Amino acid sequence: MVSETTDKTFENDTSKGVTLTDFWASWCGPCRMQSPIVEQLSDEMSDKVTFNKMDVDANPQTPQKFGIMSIPTLLVKKDGKVADSIVGYHTKDQLKKILNQYVG
Repeated sequence: MVSETTDKTFENDTSKGVTLTDFWASWCGPCRMQSPIVEQLSDEMSDKVTFNKMDVDANPQTPQKFGIMSIPTLLVKKDGKVADSIVGYHTKDQLKKILNQYVG
C-alpha cells in the first residue's frame, strides 16, 4: 500500500528503514504513468520498503527542501537519510533494481 505523506508527516514517515516517496501532481502525465508502477512495487516489496506519495501542489515545503524541480521524482531514504533521487518515469524493473541496493 502506498500511503499519503504531507509536509507535516514526511520526516516521521521516512525516518526508519528504506522508504520511497513518489513526488507527483494530478496534472502531470508522467506522474500518472509512474503511480501504478509504484503501487505494484509496494505490493511486492512492502515487507522491505515503505512506500509514500506526496502531492507537490498541496505540500510545497518538502519538495523545496529536497530541491525537487521536476516530477515525478522518487526519493529513496534509508534510516532517514537521502540515499537516492530518481527523476522521471522509470519501469518497475529499473526501480526494483535501485531499491534492491538499499534493502537486505
